[in-house]
Amino acid sequence: MFRHKIQVHVLVKVIATVLCASGLFAGEYAVLDNGFRIHADSHTVEGDAVQLLTAQGVIQVPTASVRSFEVEEYTPPAPSLPPVPVAATQEPKLSPHDLVTRAAQRAGLPPAIVHSVARAESAYRPDALSAKGAIGLMQLMPGTAAELNADPNDPAQNADAGARYLRQLLEKYDGVVSRAVAAYNAGPGAVDKYNGVPPYKETIEYVQRVLRQYDKEQKATPGLY
Repeated sequence: MFRHKIQVHVLVKVIATVLCASGLFAGEYAVLDNGFRIHADSHTVEGDAVQLLTAQGVIQVPTASVRSFEVEEYTPPAPSLPPVPVAATQEPKLSPHDLVTRAAQRAGLPPAIVHSVARAESAYRPDALSAKGAIGLMQLMPGTAAELNADPNDPAQNADAGARYLRQLLEKYDGVVSRAVAAYNAGPGAVDKYNGVPPYKETIEYVQRVLRQYDKEQKATPGLY
């Protein structure tokens, strides 16, 4: 009899913990003679003891102390809500024209000159590829793109690198547009060698085409350029 009382006393100490979890698991309740109810996932009877399998482990109680077992009514959990879509953080896709304008502004150049070069180089085609291997909007050679730490196949990086390269050339030639544009086409070495626009038919025509377009761009939107 004394041993039985000790078991019930220990049982009372664990009931609070067991009942806290009772709403989380479907299963059954062991109803004891003293009025306590213990939630369990299942139970087994082994002689004069009942093994109750709970979320915290196995609880053993005397078989004589269990009045009955009640099946727990299972309430399925509410369906989880679909995740709320995260607002896109990427900037909207810009047109080639807008990429060139932005690149010019970032480089601190009049957009008109960068647009004139982009038009002459690729007609704003991001997928343009020359026979010599120049790539994209600003027709960057792979070596030049590498020096500028840019991916020439990415239109935004191509435009930014082209504008930065053009700025470097304008600074090198003290703002003389014809020399900077000639160097963009034929390379600074050729311009330095001839101390001006080199006598190459392609380069001469290229410089003339860019300067004509530059003049048009400036007249079309004088407030912007």
